[in-house]
Amino acid sequence: MLKLVRFLFNSLLFGALFLMTFSCTSKESAPLDHLVFRYNEHKNIGSLDPAFSKDLADIWATHQLFNGLVQMDDQLNVQSSIAKHWSITDSAKTYTFTLRDDVFFHKHELFDTSTSLSNQDSTRLVTASDFEYSFNRLRNKAIASPGSWVLNKVEGFSAINDSTFQIKLKQAFPAFLGLLTMKYCSVVPKEVVEHYGNDFRSHPIGTGPFKFKRWEENLKLVFRRNNNYFETDSINQQLPYLEAVAITFLPDKQSEFLQFAQGNIDFVSGLDGSYKDEILTTVGQLKSNYIADVNMIRGPYLNTEYLAFFMESEVSTIQSLKLRKAINVGFDRNKMMMYLRNGIGIPANGGFIPKGLPGFDATIGFNYQPDLAKQLVSEFKAETGIKNPEITLTTTSNYLSFCEFIQRELQKTGLMVSIDVIPPSSLKDAKANGQVDFFRASWIADYPDAENYLSLYYSKNFAPKGPNYTHFKNDTFDDMYEAAYLETDYNKRIELYTKMDSLLMASAPIVPMFYDEVVRFTRKNVTGLGINATNLLELKSVKKSELKN
Repeated sequence: MLKLVRFLFNSLLFGALFLMTFSCTSKESAPLDHLVFRYNEHKNIGSLDPAFSKDLADIWATHQLFNGLVQMDDQLNVQSSIAKHWSITDSAKTYTFTLRDDVFFHKHELFDTSTSLSNQDSTRLVTASDFEYSFNRLRNKAIASPGSWVLNKVEGFSAINDSTFQIKLKQAFPAFLGLLTMKYCSVVPKEVVEHYGNDFRSHPIGTGPFKFKRWEENLKLVFRRNNNYFETDSINQQLPYLEAVAITFLPDKQSEFLQFAQGNIDFVSGLDGSYKDEILTTVGQLKSNYIADVNMIRGPYLNTEYLAFFMESEVSTIQSLKLRKAINVGFDRNKMMMYLRNGIGIPANGGFIPKGLPGFDATIGFNYQPDLAKQLVSEFKAETGIKNPEITLTTTSNYLSFCEFIQRELQKTGLMVSIDVIPPSSLKDAKANGQVDFFRASWIADYPDAENYLSLYYSKNFAPKGPNYTHFKNDTFDDMYEAAYLETDYNKRIELYTKMDSLLMASAPIVPMFYDEVVRFTRKNVTGLGINATNLLELKSVKKSELKN
């Protein structure tokens, strides 16, 4: 009964919000329903300023409003955006970008109409000076952008002329173009940013396929079509196809799914425990009652879920390579994914680099071998005289079910596992300061290059100064990691990445559990919504057809 009441309330709420979103107070006429893409953001949105696009919710929103020099396609290839082409010279340390001459900022009264498309447009052309300003702003300590690290390897940058922007690196860094695809590197207009100051977060002006229209925080957010957008499709039709994007902010994932099932929103991302058994079978297929109305798309996500050992621990069970390997082979990852994730996710039988990223190798990790696990535990007991070896696994409540599954499996090998559940903030601090010996963790790629994953095991990145929470140290690994920075041949660099991952797994400082998957559910009348391993929401090529009565 409670679920029904909540469902009816949320249905009425969504209907009211949709009417309010496109009310007659707007000077623009309300678009037809099939031209509006609607989704819910349960985590809310903190800022529409790309310099603060740290969380996925913010990234999804700002991606509709802003562009950078380059962009990533669904296959993780770097493509042109505002930069139509570029060259890399000076031993891969100098990047020179040539800009398009048809990219304009969204309309705003602050723009000088003498440089606009027409006197009515109140916009202006994007030039290299805008990128120089935007990058300086990203570096500005007074702004305190969480994305300032993107430019850590940059020595300098400058506008050579209106259409040429140049960046010089301190040292060669093959993944640099991937970094530039991040929303932090978007271009913003100086006059608008300086006019609004901190309030630019809620008055964004960019170059993207959609323009900002309205934001009532915690209630709704509306974007409208940018009629001056520069990109076209394969038959030279201007993008985007949609007239508007409408975002609501119900905080509850179950309520969000109910709205999707009712047809009030067009899209749901991810698989939450509150509805996974409602929509999916145990093997990850749509249930029969959803097949007629819903499409499911899924693919690799650059996210590795794993357990990690603190390698400087004095605890004997942590220091034992045999026990670390016993844990790796002592539980059935396939069964875990079937029972706990309805088949969504890829059992991590490879290394730390996730499937979908160049460098991944499915053969270098561990498979379920219960007899070997028992043998390794028995050998540990014989060598140390410890009759009942124990280990404590620290986790958060969100991953308790996974840890309990592993606990039960490992008890069959003779290894007792205690589980300590603490808040996420406490675990984060404990990991950074070496206060937990065995803990659950995950790593979502900041940029699509395996270097991002392998940096967690480079000895100069020991936490808390870097992301090496395990304090893993291997001189051969370090040498290969540094060599990869200087390797300009793509295939040779990928080969180095795989060798590093293999070396890492031989030492077993981690226990990969699974590589996550992006899973998206859409209504049948939605087309063109692709999928990518960074889980970026790309709406410029989305179409909706009218539903037949």
